[in-house]
Amino acid sequence: MEQSASSGLKLPLIRRDQKEIAVNGAREHNLKNLDLTLPKRKLVVFTGPSGSGKSSMAFDTLYAEGRRRYVESLSTYARQFLGQIEKPDFDQITGLSPTISIEQKTTGSNPRSTVGTITEVHDHLRVLWARLGEQRCHRCDEPVSAMSAQAIAAQLIELPRGTKFMLLAPLVRNRKGEYRELFDALRKQGFVRVRVDGEFVELDGLEKLKKSYRHDIDVVVDRLIAKPEAASRIQESVDRAVHVGEGKCLALAPEGQEIEWKERLFSTERSCSSCGTAFPELTHQSFSFNSPLGMCRGCQGIGSTPQVDRGLLVIDDTKSLSEGVIEAIGPEPVPGGRKWRWHAEVADFWFDLAVIARARKIDLAKPWAKLSGAQRAVVLEGPGEGAKGFKGVVGFVEHAFEHASSKGARDFFGEFMGEQTCPTCQGRRLRPESRAVFFRGESLAEINELDIDQARAFFEGIELKDREALIAEELLGEIRRRLRFLQDVGLSYLTLNRPAGSLSGGESQRIRLASQLGSELSGVLYVLDEPSIGLHQRDHNRLLSTLEELRDAGNSVIVVEHDRETMERADLVVDFGPGAGRLGGEIVAVGTPEEIRQTEGSVTGDYLSGRKKLGWPERRREPGEGIWIRGARENNLKGVDVHIPSRAFVCVTGVSGAGKSTLVNDILFPAIARKVYFKHRSVGEHESIEGLDRYDKVIEIDQSPIGRTPRSNPATYTKVFDHIRGFFAELPESKMYGFEAGRFSFNVTGGRCEACSGAGVNRVEMSFLADVYVPCNLCLGKRFNASTLRVRYRGNSIADVLEMTIAEAAELFEAHPKIRRILQTLLDVGLDYMKLGQASPTLSGGEAQRVKLSRELAKIATGDTLYILDEPSTGLHFEDIRKLLKVVDQLVDAGNTVVMIEHNTDIIAYADHVIDVGPEGGVDGGQIVAQGTPEEVAKVKGSYTGKFLAELFDEAAR
Repeated sequence: MEQSASSGLKLPLIRRDQKEIAVNGAREHNLKNLDLTLPKRKLVVFTGPSGSGKSSMAFDTLYAEGRRRYVESLSTYARQFLGQIEKPDFDQITGLSPTISIEQKTTGSNPRSTVGTITEVHDHLRVLWARLGEQRCHRCDEPVSAMSAQAIAAQLIELPRGTKFMLLAPLVRNRKGEYRELFDALRKQGFVRVRVDGEFVELDGLEKLKKSYRHDIDVVVDRLIAKPEAASRIQESVDRAVHVGEGKCLALAPEGQEIEWKERLFSTERSCSSCGTAFPELTHQSFSFNSPLGMCRGCQGIGSTPQVDRGLLVIDDTKSLSEGVIEAIGPEPVPGGRKWRWHAEVADFWFDLAVIARARKIDLAKPWAKLSGAQRAVVLEGPGEGAKGFKGVVGFVEHAFEHASSKGARDFFGEFMGEQTCPTCQGRRLRPESRAVFFRGESLAEINELDIDQARAFFEGIELKDREALIAEELLGEIRRRLRFLQDVGLSYLTLNRPAGSLSGGESQRIRLASQLGSELSGVLYVLDEPSIGLHQRDHNRLLSTLEELRDAGNSVIVVEHDRETMERADLVVDFGPGAGRLGGEIVAVGTPEEIRQTEGSVTGDYLSGRKKLGWPERRREPGEGIWIRGARENNLKGVDVHIPSRAFVCVTGVSGAGKSTLVNDILFPAIARKVYFKHRSVGEHESIEGLDRYDKVIEIDQSPIGRTPRSNPATYTKVFDHIRGFFAELPESKMYGFEAGRFSFNVTGGRCEACSGAGVNRVEMSFLADVYVPCNLCLGKRFNASTLRVRYRGNSIADVLEMTIAEAAELFEAHPKIRRILQTLLDVGLDYMKLGQASPTLSGGEAQRVKLSRELAKIATGDTLYILDEPSTGLHFEDIRKLLKVVDQLVDAGNTVVMIEHNTDIIAYADHVIDVGPEGGVDGGQIVAQGTPEEVAKVKGSYTGKFLAELFDEAAR
């Protein structure tokens, strides 16, 4: 102990050379009073089955406590403005460094946010263009410059000796008026001649001009001859012309002289030397699409505007106009028929349409597919001039949307609207004046359209000299560094103007990782959540090198990860388990990757050592005809033809940015959703799609949360709680008390505890401290009132059932088919450890996805369903993946088709059919590199996926 000189208090001796982080008695969530010691300045991987406690230790204990300590170090005043965090449940943590969490969160849906803005590359580019950019006139492409009066005079003096010219001051441009007072003022100043509308006129005798005409007026300041000895006079004349012309003067030379111009405008302000358009001084805000000084006026800097999406107007082209082929206007009104519910003008529109149809010989009863292109154009766009205001369906929908008198009408017509590229700026976000500023021949808008690789190549090829180097050498270096960091984390395919809302969680996490590299911090604890998400095996090495760079800079790096290569490169691996939920929360093994491989009882060690393998089927399924997508050209797809077989497990793979998500999520899913559900979804650009009628359902399963409040849980999401409540309502005690199913809901009044509104906890506000949640002192966290809890089944109340694991509940309701069937699907996807009433926000991404899968499995199987899964291996351990593949087999064997976007080589090797997109990302992707069984893809040269499959098959053969 160390004595404090000032207070006499004894304070603990602080070891300033502490090289470890020591955790004692960690009990957050399912952690079982764990002790863990971690070395600092090392790359540490936390792994284990989904729900085993990895994230509870990494994020909910270490990061949460690091953040809490930082907030507690601030003043009371500052703390009231910051989000508060509860203290995690542990006994002691020592050696904890300042912590930074980099999780799988998207960067938000702000349409103004782009890759360039969130990485701050765009901020540096704005300064570079403002300081070194060459501005040209957006109207006539002539240079824009500002000159002093001395510089103007110097240019005139340097004309060929003996050149005669006249110096004028421009006064009026294209304005009506008599200008009597102007002429009087000029005479008083001693001027003799003016040029009015191109004609020179003596001021004496010039009284006024015609008031209703527009005029151009210049006053003649002097007649001059270019020669060095006339320098003084030329300078005086220029000074006077600039003064009278308010910063501008005109030089006019007679024909027949050896000079390039006959008339030239000079300005002491920034202006076009040709058309005279004046421009404000360039600043960094001139290139911000979030500032009025730089944004496009047409779209307010967003790059898109709400417009009618013509692809959403016609869903089923076998119908006619009269039958309602265009839902926005409905079927043709008939006398006594139903009244149009949204818009009073629809009858008028149909009247005008009937008139146009008769004049243009358009048969309203003819199927839309059989109308000519010209006839369709008339219906949609209107016939043009002479149509007496008829603007077609597009014009009608736009007007109805903008002038909707009710929310229902606006929502209805809004279904036919979509964000389309702004016609003013063509999606470039900046105003014309800003788009006409060039640095090394490129505008900032053009640079923003480059991907990271192309942008870095452009800036690496720039050499600055003299004045440019003094201004921007450091600025250019920072731009290069940030672009390199983005390449290092595998994001070279992203363009700088890519909207932040379109980024995946993995991409957003790697962008934040690149930003941390640029910050050059040291002594920090970084906690990352599966940074390899969405990354092809080819790019893992660069990502791992980035993590090692963070470590080598003096930081501690903890990564929650399941990737084999990441574990192999770690300094230390902590294996949580042995199971999940109540069966987890322990540390199975701690050590180097080699020590983990040798640990008996470690499931992770079993897979790393090869004692266990996922393997693949000895015989692939014989796929059906399926779907053909032809001429797919959305985003970076290059007019590809793709075959997606039916009744098979299909994996779509390829490097990041190759075009996988575009193919599956932007073309395949919306196309079949429109076919099956008649949903108003925009389908990506393509020529044709065949085979959609082979499916009667399409189900998209991603890893988004199943609910965002503690009131949502697996029981409510899978609907099994409805059956359980119904069962409790049928019990004798319920009949005696007159209880119905609603009595057993914690979301409605009646049976729930009103002291906590069925939440089980009450929030206690602590002003500037974190809010505290305490169990309800009336129901003690059980959610229901005493009367409801009296109803029991085999000694268990409704609250006891929610506290059961799924395995325990399945045993309790063994004799009840409806309940047991749903619970069995949760068991099938490996969620036996999870509580029925576990709050949704506490579920991991992998757990949420498996809950969704179980709900689909619980539905009555019809076969011919298309399931689309987007990287389901996210958050899944080797053992979890084995369970996932078992579910996939179950779906496909029932006659369904599973299409999965995936990078995990073990899963790809398990598929019946592989579609490899690439070969690279971004502009170098968008092609089909290989299609076929995994064995066939493994033989394709030039396929990165094939290369890793071949290595996997060769290793298995040895």
